[in-house]
Amino acid sequence: MLGKKKANELLLLIRNGQPMTLRQQLNLTVQLSIPSIMAQLSSIVMQYIDASMVGSLGAEASASIGLMSTTTWLFMGMCSSAATGFSVQVAHLLGGKDIAGARAVLRQALLATLAFSLALTAVGCMVSGPLPRWLGGGADITDNASVYFLIFILSLPAFQLNVLASGMLRSSGNMYIPSALNIMMCLLDVVFNTLLIFPTRTVHVGGLELPLPGAGLGVAGAALGTALAIVVTAALMLWFLCFRSPELRLTHDRGRFLPTASCLRNALRISLPMGCERMVMCGAQIMTTVIVAPLGTIAIAANAFGITAESLCYMPGYGVADAATTLTGQSLGAGRKELTRRFARITVLMGMGVMTFMGVVMYVAAPLMIGIMTPVPEVLDLGVSVLRIEAFAEPMFAASIVAYGVFVGAGDTFVPAVMNLLSMWGVRLTLAFLLAPHMGLQGVWLAMCIELCFRGVIFLWRLKGGRWMRRTLFAGS
Repeated sequence: MLGKKKANELLLLIRNGQPMTLRQQLNLTVQLSIPSIMAQLSSIVMQYIDASMVGSLGAEASASIGLMSTTTWLFMGMCSSAATGFSVQVAHLLGGKDIAGARAVLRQALLATLAFSLALTAVGCMVSGPLPRWLGGGADITDNASVYFLIFILSLPAFQLNVLASGMLRSSGNMYIPSALNIMMCLLDVVFNTLLIFPTRTVHVGGLELPLPGAGLGVAGAALGTALAIVVTAALMLWFLCFRSPELRLTHDRGRFLPTASCLRNALRISLPMGCERMVMCGAQIMTTVIVAPLGTIAIAANAFGITAESLCYMPGYGVADAATTLTGQSLGAGRKELTRRFARITVLMGMGVMTFMGVVMYVAAPLMIGIMTPVPEVLDLGVSVLRIEAFAEPMFAASIVAYGVFVGAGDTFVPAVMNLLSMWGVRLTLAFLLAPHMGLQGVWLAMCIELCFRGVIFLWRLKGGRWMRRTLFAGS
């Protein structure tokens, strides 16, 4: 709580136009980054839990989830983009000390994003049956993959509200509640998965034999356990946002929930490029899955485990990016461009430092990281080899992640979206298509490593130019 109080005091310096020393800027960046990093890591730990529990059921069960991973990320990315269009407005308005305007945006965001997620849910339900076959999955995994995706998509509205509420809290500078609740979600996922994936069995604890109930649902149990954890967390996140947040709680005044034209226009200006980028980027990742699928069940499973393991290393970068978005949004909202530039440099360098360290850890600990998720020797060996290729890309990957967070905080999303999709489609997919027939899965991951380094370079180049700071304060109501 002392850290939260200190962060709030430093954020007030930004909003009130007071000078900040380099030490204060570094302190605030760390105060906001650490809880956000913990929240990001908790979401990946949850994926680790699903992967390791399902991995014990065999390579086919793992591959059925791995086949759908890029599509689930597409739908989650669309929800995240929709939420960001509103939360960036709130960050700008709070930076300009317009609390009433920020609350007005929040009310409109709740209705707009919920409606959007329900539309996505309807689309997902319609395609859940044939989707695994479209992605090139074999007959041994398509049924489980379809059930897994259907359960996931039905939980999407809860995921949308959870993302919106946590994004709004972070925009106000409150990184601690989202972090704590996401860690709780991780623990709930363990409990629900334990009860739903495996059948009733006997466990040995201290020489005692204890019966442990279970539903024995397998892959479907993993999806259902995660969905239940998301629903509980979303309810608590909304409660803290709407009833406890000093800046954004909705109990002190009333206003319209129906979105206004200006609020939607501002949201679309930010969200539409991000949403299109997520669609194109995830489309590229789906194409990567299509490239990997003919390599066989072992390659699909190893690819899925490698992606999950690598995410432990790059999620700290996304935590720093969340802090960068808040700092950039509030600094620009307060009209302090030079301070915005300094926060951009601090956060990018911090992200690169953290992920360089994590890349070293990933290279050394690759056998342990993959081994936790699968007992299959062939999957383990292939997963370790691709993970070690990717370790070399982590510093420049961090540069692109955090710089993108800076641009989002400034409301500048169109050009970065174009840069992302050109890098993904022009470099990664082209190289993966050329290398996969000769090098197998290692060729696909080598293409990924080269592309991420290229992406980091072009994002640093844009960050240095400064044209991303041209956005003005949003009018929320």
